[in-house]
This record gives sequence, structure tokens and C-alpha cells, in this order.
Amino acid sequence: MVIVITGVTRGLGRALAEEFIAAGHTVVGCGRSGEGIIDLRFSHPAPQDFAVVDVTQMTKVELWADRVIGMHGAPDFLINNAALMNNPAPLWQVPVAEFDKLMAVNVGGVANVVRAFVPAMIKRGQGVIVNFSSGWGRSVAAEVAPYCASKWAIEGLTKALAEELPAGLAAVPLNPGVIDTDMLRQCWSGEASSYPKAATWAKAAAPFILGLGPKQNGQSVSVGDHE
Repeated sequence: MVIVITGVTRGLGRALAEEFIAAGHTVVGCGRSGEGIIDLRFSHPAPQDFAVVDVTQMTKVELWADRVIGMHGAPDFLINNAALMNNPAPLWQVPVAEFDKLMAVNVGGVANVVRAFVPAMIKRGQGVIVNFSSGWGRSVAAEVAPYCASKWAIEGLTKALAEELPAGLAAVPLNPGVIDTDMLRQCWSGEASSYPKAATWAKAAAPFILGLGPKQNGQSVSVGDHE
């Protein structure tokens, strides 16, 4: 299968890419880190395909998607993982620029990637869009209001998208669970190390994601559900 993943250079995206590649799938990924993308290209040559892309820039996302679809066809799975966390603070203390950048990546970036890839998936008549939500997309916590808002937005955006898709496709908001990543350490440094590492998480998460399909269209799911 062809699996497109955003935010592929570190954290959950990198761990998923490694797991999917090990299972024999073709991973097409993007990230903002040029160093991370070069590392992936050296570690995983063709048919794996990695590019530096800022998902907040629609023109760049379109150019990337056109090249990917031309080379690999419409993806079987489109995984929107790229996201930012705000520095913990009460909402009124979060700088405007930090808030706007987070929303541009976490919400706008998902919409841009959907715009660029989903028409080809519709034309093909199949495919699954997995938009990463969070436990904080279904609950809240103090000092992470911008992140909570963005993930609640992903829940609503994905469920509405699910209503718009034709038969054979699915859009699923996925809570990956709590994993020890740089993002978790940014907001919860004292307890992050008590949670599973991304590579361990991916061994269960990768097959779980590949099991998602039209039956889960529009459903809020979490890694490990129905196991």
C-alpha cells in the first residue's frame, strides 16, 4: 500500500513510517526539517519518498501532492499527523503569533493536505483519511487551550468530511493515546517518561490504523479500540 504521512521526521510520524516500511508498504512523507528528511532519504531509499513541505503553504502542498500522485497514484491511507503544541500557559498569556502558528499547522495544514490529495482518492474510489486528534480533542486541560481547540476542531472537521465522502472512502479522527514524545515533554515533562516510547507505540498503532476503513467512517476512535 501507499501511505502518505505528514510530520514524518520525528515522533509518531517517524515511528509509524519505520513500522510501515518494515511491513513492506511504501511510505510517502513530508516534514519541515530538511535534516530529518535527508536522514530519512538515506535510511529509506526509493520507493520510499520524503520531501520538505510546510503544510501551511497551500501552493507547496499542491505541488508536492501532484508529484506524489503522478509517481505513486492516490494514497491508500492519508495520515495527517503534523502538529504543534503550545508552550503551557493560560490562554490569555499565549502570544498571538504562537496561537496563530499552531492553528495554521494543526487545523489549516490538515485542510490543505485534504484539498490536495482527497480528490484523487475520490476519483480512485477508495482510501482512508486518518486525522490525528488527541485525548485533548475530546477533553480539556489547563494551559493547553490552543492545542485543545485545534484538536476539537479536527474532530469536527473530520466528522463533517466523513459526511461528504462517497462510498468506499472513510475519514477517521484518531486519538493516538499518550506517548513519550518531544511534544508531550513540552507540556508534561515530569511525567512523559512514564508513557510508552513512540517506537513501541507504533508496533500496535500501525496495524490498528491499517485496519480502519469505511465501517469507521466518521467515528472517533483511539488506538487500541476493539482489540
